[in-house]
Amino acid sequence: MPLITTKGYKNTPDVVVILAHGAGAPADSPFMEGLSDKLFGQGIDVVRFEFPYMEKRRTDGKKRPPDRQPVLLSHFSDVLDRVRQEVGEQCRILVGGKSMGGRMASVLASECRGMDGVVCFGYPFHPPGKPDRWRIEHFAALTVPTLVVQGTRDPFGRREEVEGRREALGNVRMHWLEGGNHDFQPLKSQPDTQETLLASAAFATRHFVDECLGG
Repeated sequence: MPLITTKGYKNTPDVVVILAHGAGAPADSPFMEGLSDKLFGQGIDVVRFEFPYMEKRRTDGKKRPPDRQPVLLSHFSDVLDRVRQEVGEQCRILVGGKSMGGRMASVLASECRGMDGVVCFGYPFHPPGKPDRWRIEHFAALTVPTLVVQGTRDPFGRREEVEGRREALGNVRMHWLEGGNHDFQPLKSQPDTQETLLASAAFATRHFVDECLGG
């Protein structure tokens, strides 16, 4: 189970985000690389890993659908245990991820302990074009601080849709990236770039850590 760590990762960091990839892109995709660099720039160490189906793709090059949820959660839990052993009890650990990876992180946090918080980047609130299939039932069971960083025009959950269900989100915090899509790409008419939106996502994560987990 190889792990990808940010440059400068140390055995006794203050805060670590375990960052899981989305359904279709690996742990070293441009998005994951860029986000990891920005988080590290905010003093947050990052550990990335790949789910079994993505590890198999890396071996034989064949695209596969994601593993079933129990397999994803078991694998994520194993990574969490491994990282906790490496960094010690004093380190604050957040579980999180891109899209599906963030969803699995939040489900894991709703079912077990061992993490200090959750941070999701581009949460898949519902499949694109299917706003009747929301994926937030488990939010009510979250007991650790949780942040979702979302583009305002993300087809997996646009701002107006999500804010219309604010009560169902419970204590989940939202940070909106103006004009961002599912990959935090802004509109061409905006002065922002994907890099600046990733930087904003990392800054919001740092603020979340300091405010909710004790900076």
